[in-house]
Amino acid sequence: MAPLRVCLVICQLGLGGAEKQLVLLAEGLSRLGVEVRVVVLTRAGAREDALRVAGVPVVHLGLRQPGGWRAVPHLVATWGRLAGYLRRSRPDVVHAFLFSSYVLGAPAARLAGVPVFVAGRRSLDDFKRGRRWMLAAERISARMTDLLVANAHAVAERVRETERVPAGGLSVVYNGLPSAAFATVEPARLDSAHPVVLCVANLRSLKGHRHLLDAAALLRDRGLTCTLALVGDGPERDALRAHAIRIGVDTRLLGARLDVDGLLARADVVALPSMTEGMSNAVMEAMAAGRAVVASAVGGIPELLADGRGLLVRPGDPVGLANALERLLRDRAYAESIGRAARDWSRSHLAADLMVHRHLVLYDMLLKR
Repeated sequence: MAPLRVCLVICQLGLGGAEKQLVLLAEGLSRLGVEVRVVVLTRAGAREDALRVAGVPVVHLGLRQPGGWRAVPHLVATWGRLAGYLRRSRPDVVHAFLFSSYVLGAPAARLAGVPVFVAGRRSLDDFKRGRRWMLAAERISARMTDLLVANAHAVAERVRETERVPAGGLSVVYNGLPSAAFATVEPARLDSAHPVVLCVANLRSLKGHRHLLDAAALLRDRGLTCTLALVGDGPERDALRAHAIRIGVDTRLLGARLDVDGLLARADVVALPSMTEGMSNAVMEAMAAGRAVVASAVGGIPELLADGRGLLVRPGDPVGLANALERLLRDRAYAESIGRAARDWSRSHLAADLMVHRHLVLYDMLLKR
């Protein structure tokens, strides 16, 4: 019997969480004998080296993204190249991960005669607020899709509300963690005489870093000085640096890093003060490392931190964030117990092999149907 052929489609392969999950899925499918290829709509990205090491071919379609109506000809041309590639390569399943890839991918797959088209839903739809054309495009592509796969039950519920998807057209598969996420590593060097609070997130306003800085200032006023280590980059970098100086909080802007495991080992507590999230890879990785987590109760985060696996706070609440951080930093035994519970649960529920297996089961079900 010929091996299963799966084509994974995404806009780009940078350091984001969705890109990491695509790489984990591609690696896992390849190890199981699936003939897997990755199509990138734009250009090369930081995560492509891992795919090449795994022997997974990567195809670039060269999409350029100028603003406004100038983007339309480029989108149409890229759509044509995608449809042509799918017609030639003849995959059994096409799985598109993010908005651009599934809006272009659904009609391209149908035109190319692909038997099964699957589309991911990996975040809440906050980025589409006020953009009716995005919701309309999403609903049209959903009608050409065999199954939507959400990475959290909270995401699935939002999809049901906004896209009016019937129950049978939607499944939930949690993100996966590679075995390396559970390994013991040497702590990264970070000189500080104070407890370290680590936050791993792009430096964007919706990630809520300013609230974390304000919470650290409150802790200092209570006699509990800490060092904030912010991993990630983005448009808020300069504003956050200026705010940290203004309020007198020790803040290390570490930029985009690939050694997050070592920084997790160095951290005393991990915080994620996001205003919105789907299923947070940063929280998952902190849980696998056995770190106590304080995070906003948004999206799929409560599913991860339920039953004493972490502390949840309201988004946009520096006082609540400070209270939760103080509880963990002053009671190390309590923080360690939370970290152990989080690590044990993530081992049995978030392993990458489990995520890959669940996708294979869905692909097989759809092909038989």
